[in-house]
Amino acid sequence: MFDAVLLILQDVKSLLAGYNNISSLLLLLFPFFLLIELPMNALVLAGVMRWFLKKLERVPVNSRYAPKVSCIITCYSEGRDVLLTLQTLCEQVYPGEIELIPVVDGAVQNHETLSVIREFKIDRSLYPNRVLRAVAKWQRGGRVSSLNAGLAQASGEIVLALDGDTSFDNNTISALVRHFADPNVPAVSGSLRVRNATTSWVTRIQELEYFLSIHTSKTGLSEWNTVNNISGAFGAFRKDFLQHIGGWDTHTAEDLDLTLRIKSYFGRQPYRIPFEPEAIGHTDAPATLREFLLQRLRWDGDLFFLYIRKHSHSITPRLLGWRNFLMTVLAGVFFQLVLPFMIVIYTLSMLILLPVPILLSLGVLIYLVYLVMTLVLYFTGLVLISERPKQDLRLLLVVPIFPLFMFALRCWGVVCVLNEVLRRGHEESGMAPWWVLKKGKRF
Repeated sequence: MFDAVLLILQDVKSLLAGYNNISSLLLLLFPFFLLIELPMNALVLAGVMRWFLKKLERVPVNSRYAPKVSCIITCYSEGRDVLLTLQTLCEQVYPGEIELIPVVDGAVQNHETLSVIREFKIDRSLYPNRVLRAVAKWQRGGRVSSLNAGLAQASGEIVLALDGDTSFDNNTISALVRHFADPNVPAVSGSLRVRNATTSWVTRIQELEYFLSIHTSKTGLSEWNTVNNISGAFGAFRKDFLQHIGGWDTHTAEDLDLTLRIKSYFGRQPYRIPFEPEAIGHTDAPATLREFLLQRLRWDGDLFFLYIRKHSHSITPRLLGWRNFLMTVLAGVFFQLVLPFMIVIYTLSMLILLPVPILLSLGVLIYLVYLVMTLVLYFTGLVLISERPKQDLRLLLVVPIFPLFMFALRCWGVVCVLNEVLRRGHEESGMAPWWVLKKGKRF
């Protein structure tokens, strides 16, 4: 592969003879991924190696720390799927008490989900430390409303925010809770896998995306205390800290919003947000291309709303600390909001200005660079982190098309950002009724 790259470079060099203006353009635009994305991947890989070496040296500790855990399960239209969520939480090997708080939003319209939860019975002989406390919200108020309603009912020291369509490995809560023995940990991020990966090619690619961007990358970033987000489908929090900052806030993308609010204390206290790769949640991903694009239209648009409109005043070294400030600016603002525009402009410039031979050669070269980066990250995660290596080995078949998928996703990111800039797309989110989003403070 490297010989092929060298040959392509030689071809590009020879073809560029006589095209000084084009050469200058390429030198100006081409290094954007070499100078920024490669160091970011190197940081992740170094973090993964550090995590792995610490894991080899870790001595098993018989800790008696087992505080009560409250699981807030946001439910809307899951129907019988919520049974798997409740059952996998009952089957946790965690020795402490677990309080299950499914919150049914819009219970009038979601009678089936409410009925399924009410019919669910915990066998006290099998699960003596499990308690079910269902909450029915008759009027729909959205996900944030459900989370705060659950928080008001929670009696545990640790609170988990979970989706009603997510199931869990049986060691999940034990793996999460051990981090809270450190008083400087206000929250812990869990890992997510795609439960319906075999449904379509769209879910299969998302399975690889989750493995690389969540399971592998967050493991590396956690070693430098720069985890970028605590997933809304699966996160754990210290309840008193959560209450101190006012719980979840209205609008959309409540997970990133809460993460940024927690991180605003990092500049003053030695807090840290660990990522726990052994705590696995399994969730359903969009199965069709249309569903996937609509999901990312909301997700990527929300990033502009949060970073630029709502939290621009708090993205400072004084509040976040220098490490998380630089990571937020680079991995958040630049990678998610600026880089997609750079890629689209660069691609259009190539298509308009470059001769076809140079265009093809340069396109192949860029693809190969991204393919190598993907392979290195994939094999690092497979060998050092994966708890299901046989299952993850099948993802190797998807790796060759992943760089093309990410390119298309970055281009779609431009549409997502423009939708938020021009139309305030976050106010059209299906995560809450329009009147709830409209009543929120406008930014």
